[in-house]
Amino acid sequence: MTYTRETIEQFLIGKVLRWIGILFFFLITAFPFYYMVLLSFRSIQNLLTDPGNLMPDWSLVASMETYINIMKPVSQGGQGFYTFILNSLMVATIATALTLIIAILAAFAATRLDFRGKGLINWGILLVYLVPAIVLAIPLFVIFSKLGFRATVERRLFGLIIVYLSSTLPVALYMLRSYFQTIPTALEEAALIDGTTRLGTIWRIIIPLSVPAIASTGLYVFMIAWNEFLYALLFLLEERDAWTLSLGVAQLNTQEVPKTMLMAGSVVITVPIIILFFFFERFLTQGLTAGAVKG
Repeated sequence: MTYTRETIEQFLIGKVLRWIGILFFFLITAFPFYYMVLLSFRSIQNLLTDPGNLMPDWSLVASMETYINIMKPVSQGGQGFYTFILNSLMVATIATALTLIIAILAAFAATRLDFRGKGLINWGILLVYLVPAIVLAIPLFVIFSKLGFRATVERRLFGLIIVYLSSTLPVALYMLRSYFQTIPTALEEAALIDGTTRLGTIWRIIIPLSVPAIASTGLYVFMIAWNEFLYALLFLLEERDAWTLSLGVAQLNTQEVPKTMLMAGSVVITVPIIILFFFFERFLTQGLTAGAVKG
């Protein structure tokens, strides 16, 4: 097959334009994060004298002064971010685990079992997912208060986990239900004939085949719980020791706090999600290719 000069030129131009587009979108995406990290390592004096400087100051990077200040407890003149990190990690991890357990069982029931009102429930899942969080905030706050979840820090965090399920369960159930529908029922029927129970079928067949969907759903749910602000503001504001990272970062956005601390707090809340994303990206690739060569 021969190529004309015009065809080769069009191919080269298309390739160059593609890389220019990739570079452009990479820069407009990565530059704000780079500038945020850069400001978090600069002193407030350096920032005020030269705000447009885009080169890192390695002496300031080595000091880590801003990060030390935001991590220290309030009693020591810091911002208490160490406590906020622990609270967010606990709330997001437990909420994700509970959501996945309930959503896997519910998605299996919604796709495999026949019962009255099944179609209505499936539509209800989508409708609940479309309800804005602000609509549910006041009813949940009333229930939250009447059940006594505002008495202690532990009760507030436990109540917040339960509240997060109202936001994470619909989306997790919707995502897993769509994936479970693609799994052949013949595999489950063969397992049932061999004497496997329903729970055994879920554990031995559904979950291994759904690793990519479960991993992506878990990551998405964790991101919701990690970054959520509205419910955390409504339920935790009165008790600083129960604050999550989203509340901690929001309280840095004031005139009294240097912007370098705000940038450092933003880095602290952003980096864990980036790390998780890259970890799960490899995990998802392994899940998609696992079993492809088994015969």
